[in-house]
Amino acid sequence: MRPAPLLMPAPLLMIAALMVGLVPASLAARENAVSQSAAPTQISLERVFASPGIAGAVPRGVRLSPDGRFLTMLKNRPDDRTRYDLWGFDRHSGTWRMLVDSARLASGKDLSEAAKMQRERERIGELKGIVSYDWAPDSQSVLVPVDGRLFLAHVAGKEAGTVVPIAAAQGGEVLNPTLGPKGGHIAFVRDRRLWVAPLAGNAIAVSPAETSPDVHWGEAEFIAQEELHRMAGTWWAPDETRLAVERYDESGVGLVTRAAIGAGATSVTQQRYPAAGAANAVVSLAILSTDGETRVDVDLGADKDIYLARVDWARDGKTLFVQRLNRAQDRLDMLAVDPGSGASRVLFTEHAAPKSWINLSTAYRFLADGSLIWWSERDGHGHLYRFKGGQWQRLTQGDWEVTALVAVDEKAGRLILTGNRDDVLSGQVYALDLAHPDTLTPLGDPAYDNSASADAAGHTLIVTRNADAQPPQSYLADAKGERLAWIEENRVEGHHPYAPYLAAHRPAQFGTIKADDGTDLHWMMITPPLEPGKRYPVFTYHYGGPSAQVVRRGWQGALAQAVVAKGYIWFAIDNRGSANRGVAFESPIWHAMGTVEVADQLAGTRWLKAQPFVDPARIATFGWSYGGYMTLKMLEEHPGEWAAGIAVAPVTRWELYDTAYTERYLGDPHAPGGVYDRAGALIDAPKIADPLLVIHGMADDNVVLDNTTALAATLQAHAVPFEMMLYPGQTHGIGGPKISVHLYDRVFDFLARHGVVAGGQ
Repeated sequence: MRPAPLLMPAPLLMIAALMVGLVPASLAARENAVSQSAAPTQISLERVFASPGIAGAVPRGVRLSPDGRFLTMLKNRPDDRTRYDLWGFDRHSGTWRMLVDSARLASGKDLSEAAKMQRERERIGELKGIVSYDWAPDSQSVLVPVDGRLFLAHVAGKEAGTVVPIAAAQGGEVLNPTLGPKGGHIAFVRDRRLWVAPLAGNAIAVSPAETSPDVHWGEAEFIAQEELHRMAGTWWAPDETRLAVERYDESGVGLVTRAAIGAGATSVTQQRYPAAGAANAVVSLAILSTDGETRVDVDLGADKDIYLARVDWARDGKTLFVQRLNRAQDRLDMLAVDPGSGASRVLFTEHAAPKSWINLSTAYRFLADGSLIWWSERDGHGHLYRFKGGQWQRLTQGDWEVTALVAVDEKAGRLILTGNRDDVLSGQVYALDLAHPDTLTPLGDPAYDNSASADAAGHTLIVTRNADAQPPQSYLADAKGERLAWIEENRVEGHHPYAPYLAAHRPAQFGTIKADDGTDLHWMMITPPLEPGKRYPVFTYHYGGPSAQVVRRGWQGALAQAVVAKGYIWFAIDNRGSANRGVAFESPIWHAMGTVEVADQLAGTRWLKAQPFVDPARIATFGWSYGGYMTLKMLEEHPGEWAAGIAVAPVTRWELYDTAYTERYLGDPHAPGGVYDRAGALIDAPKIADPLLVIHGMADDNVVLDNTTALAATLQAHAVPFEMMLYPGQTHGIGGPKISVHLYDRVFDFLARHGVVAGGQ
């Protein structure tokens, strides 16, 4: 479960408008220039969700070609912010051009249900055109899927500028296409089987035909996609002669009837959904040759009720490494597998702290010398270690978190990483010398919230940054962090979509309060211009669940500014259970969801009520997904503390949610102790005495609509008044240029009718 896409904090937003230029003026200089322009213009909800996107263009998937010459990105169109084309920048000539026009290649056909659901898992269900691509290892071409078909876009060489269909992939929709590491073959999934083909040859099915429609090859199962952040089900060996391939059988997974209720019709889907406490798909792993002649089954151990967390080949192809996570998610085994026999051994094991869980990571890297850079929370914080010759070496340490391993320059013995050592509310890019790991060198600008990616060698960085009044920018940098060229300067001036509103922009303020156990809780607040003696209503936004951080310095998004423009104070606080503060901060929700999160949100609200500019009778609370669940728990536990609550797509019965997420935090629902009853939002729903608005998409396959209908039935059975808005055909994200405006208009109409009226009083 993840925060709703329309309310993502700045680090989760993508980079913006296309411009390669000079070093920008300072933010202070920009603000001074803006202050001399026209009178401030307030931003509206309609403009927040219109095209072009208010933060500038929103490119995705910024990458360097393997040789470093080309920089490519998926860039959305000014007239349609949901359609993406492939653009490229030639660093030799200094020119940009569109490499693939997605509209010219679009088939107009609907994607299959499998493809649509996979996009939902990736949180890109609303996007059109090109949503992914793969560079060929020779840096001459790019593999581009469009609407389930495959194309090869030639970027350099004699055929530069041409886009040709891949014949072997014609004749039906393909899923998960990948290029081999040598560029000679492609692999893809069609009709639940894995197919392999030379780029100019015919495809053959390398996985066996299975009679059961519940058996899939080459795909990640639902749980891996939704909760383990693993979308791949196929992994190429370095020599391109074989692949490690997942097989999963979900015949034992319970069938649920999911009604996707649309405006004109209702479709009923029988979906295999692994609800908490029920059976998961049975996952196995095999090594298949590209000619389909040989198959080696990997020994994953006697226990079949496990999660296949991560799969990687050693650089020399002699070992396959598999991360095996037990169902309780408190033990992670790194298996070393012999590809020739499939035999495995445990290389090492990670154990969760007592009353906690394993957080999976992608911050690890197998090196050419056989060593491993590895992320672990074994000391209570997420840090990097080196595993070599059976020995561990600590690389980073302290009361802070490494958030990503960006690159490893093996020749220089240097790591690039991101973390929050200098400010828990702001990311920074650092370099670490493996020979002297006690020193971290910052590479980014501390005035911004920074993240980064890099080329394979770690020589060239792509740094993305944002600030309070500056939507995300990105630039190419050398290994020392020095900017080489702008990718997306996205400067808020001139014709930038946010430029007309910059003079009215209200800055975010930050501070801390104490939780009941003395823990520091960080809050963020944006206020309208405050008049002395007046008190203002507050719109508190919360997510509150694990693996998320809401309060960050940087671009907060235009929605917060539109709410403030209506006369509300925007307020958020990161409660215990949130991410990037270490195990001790996150784990209090273990077997206790809906407890400390509620207490900490209450502490934030009571602090607000003590402020002379806040009207204590006009504080509303809003949450989406886990945040919607939190709204219900807050109103149930503390009637009268909030003037009104809005719950969007809330979980109300954790037994309805999936195995991996729910059991990670709450354990087995069949275990004694009543953990699920206490964590649920139905038993105490009759206690709700404050105005409540519940919103849900009627085709939500993540937090299914049954959660809201169960809540409605409970409230009605106890004569508890509430309001509800349902969106036909909408999934978990509920969005669109008009739908989003409708949703938030309903929210503010609801608040006005219940006395949470905007403006000072």
